[in-house]
Order: sequence, then C-alpha cells, then structure tokens
Amino acid sequence: MAARPASVVARKIFLVATEESGDRLGASLMKVLRQRLGDAVRFEGVGGLTMAREGLVSLFPIQELSIMGFTAVARKLPMILRRVRETADAAVAAAPDILVIIDSPDFTHRVARRVRARAPAIPIVDYVAPTVWAWRSGRARAMRRYIDHVLALLPFEPEAYRRLNGPPCTYIGHTLIEQIGSLRPDADEQRRRDGQPPVLLVLPGSRRSEIRHHMTVFGETLQRLREQGADFELVLPTMPHLIDAVREGVAGWPVAPRIAVGEQEKKAAFRIARAAFAKSGTVTLELALAGVPMIGAYRAGPIEMWIALTLAKTSSVILANLVIGENVIPEFMQADATPEKLAAALRDVLEDTPQRRRQLDAFSRLDAIMATGSQSPSVRAADIVLATLRKSRTSV
Repeated sequence: MAARPASVVARKIFLVATEESGDRLGASLMKVLRQRLGDAVRFEGVGGLTMAREGLVSLFPIQELSIMGFTAVARKLPMILRRVRETADAAVAAAPDILVIIDSPDFTHRVARRVRARAPAIPIVDYVAPTVWAWRSGRARAMRRYIDHVLALLPFEPEAYRRLNGPPCTYIGHTLIEQIGSLRPDADEQRRRDGQPPVLLVLPGSRRSEIRHHMTVFGETLQRLREQGADFELVLPTMPHLIDAVREGVAGWPVAPRIAVGEQEKKAAFRIARAAFAKSGTVTLELALAGVPMIGAYRAGPIEMWIALTLAKTSSVILANLVIGENVIPEFMQADATPEKLAAALRDVLEDTPQRRRQLDAFSRLDAIMATGSQSPSVRAADIVLATLRKSRTSV
C-alpha cells in the first residue's frame, strides 16, 4: 500500500496594521502570500476592513487608534499602551512563523520590542521604513535589536539605513507606482488640462485636524487670487467621512469648489488638473506622478509644529521633493503660509512660467527614480517576508 503524503504544515503569519494606509498594504501582502502558499497559510493579528476581507479577524477595531495631535495622544495613552500589551501577548501566544508590523511605528515598534524580548526566535519584518532619515536618526541603530528586515517605500531609504547602521533595508516600491495609469490623462483629459479655465485642485488634508488648520488660509488665498484676476475651476477632492468638515470649511470661500468624493473621483480630477494647492504630505508625490505642478503649505498647532521643526533633519517636508532629490515644489510652513505668498506662488504654477516648467521636467524623471522592475511592491514585499521566514527556520 502506498504511503499517504505528509500533511502540509500551515505557515502562521501575524500582522499588525493600525491605520487605513497600513491596512491596505497588509491586505495586498496577504493576497500575494496566499497566492504563494495556497491553503498552507493562516493570518492573525490586527488590521482594518480591507485586511478583514482577506480573512483577518482583528484583535480590536483599529479605529480606536485614529488619534491625531500630541494632546489627544496623551489623553488616550493608557488605552494605547493596553492595546500594545494585548497585541504583543497575542503574538507571543500565537507563536507565528513570522511577525510583520506595518507602519505606525509608535505602536507597532512597541509591540515588536515586546515580542522580541519574550520570543526572540520569531523573525520580525517592518513594512514601511520609519523616517529615521528625517528625525530621531538613532532609531535606525536601535532597530537592529528587534527588526530583521525593513521594507522601504522610498528609493533613497535603503542607503539612509545603511549609513545610519540600521537593519537590512530593501526598496520594494511605493504603492503609487501601481496607480500611475489611473493618475495620468488620456487625450481628452489632456485637452481639458490644457484648456480654459484651468482646473485648480485644493487638497487641505486627509484628517479633520488638518482641514481645520488649513481651510481659512486656503480660502483667503483663493480670494486674493480671484481679486488679482485669475480665472480657475476649483475642485476639492476628499473622502466620504470628511464631507461635512469640508463643506463647513468652504462655506465662506469666495469660489465654491466642486467636491470630488472618493478615490475614483479624486483620480479623475487629478487627470484634468493644471495645478494644485496641497497640504504637504504623500499627496504631493501622487500629484507629481500625475504631472500636476503644485505648491505645498502646512499649518499645525504651535506645540506640534515646534516639535516637528525642532526634530526634522530634511531639506523639505514635501515628499515629492525628497524623492526627486531637489526642492522643485515651493513649500510654505506655519507663519510663512500667508495668503499673499501662497497666491503669488499659485499664479506661478497656473501660468506658463519657468517655475511650472521646472516642476514638469522634474516630474518626468520620477518613473525612472521609483522603478522596481517587473514586480509590484506587494510581490516584492511578500518575497522578502517569505525569504526572512525561511532564513529563520534554517538557522534554528
């Protein structure tokens, strides 16, 4: 009688993602890992709705941790630390083949340190490199004690981790490079982008606190621009849960924007926009890949801004500038973000000026700068997770 084949031992992967962006990364990673391992994989941990659709039952709702601002975090600190302990306890009890922490380093790294101390044999991969190149550079060296591999979304990060003596770090590519086709115009959209009146995007932020800090000065800037004779069609992309805050914020604006709701409408607006007025952040890289010249502005509470400016060690807070390696996008921080300065800078990117042409030339280099070959970021991430898992098993 032929012997029965040995049963396949399922790989157990514990993931921790506590923000929506990390939840999306986690879900894509889970999908590829399931393609690689088939039924021989189980997922446990913390995640949001997108990871839930891939089969993860989260230890708790990640909305509990959607907290912005130092004072708000201080008030919620006992709850946050309790969730850190619970997550680390669950990871140790699960005894997974690997732990993958995804972004949110203030939370996930606390979990990782606890797991490494109590179960040092569990390999740990950090998906989304903490910004050690921007502030608190000593974190890179400290991470060597509890992180086995870092997955970087930005092309300059592996060199920064090497220079700062951090753990091994590999550039896997930013998820935005998978969306280029939906960000760039077809022939009809290009004609609208070049047409009159020009479409001007306004992007005040993706959190309520950011909208609160930016709406007044953005509205005053647009009023000054209109008083100077500039003609434009205004579009404000936002997400469904922010519509009420946005409508309240634009109520007193001199030009009523068309509010584009959701990812599809946002990308459609990007494809016809001639210029953008954006809160500094990831959206600047998205705009640059879409070929939309812009200016960046940022305002925050005085304590948050003082800490950020004191600790920051970069030449720019605009992500697109950092990836390009040149400060081609003007940025206006805090008191410098006045309607007078912002309106003048906006005219420069709305009209055919050297400033506008310089940005477009820089944006044309991004595809080469951010290239990852034929593999998607999710596939590259999954390959490194599995390689780290196999390496740990052979070294036991």
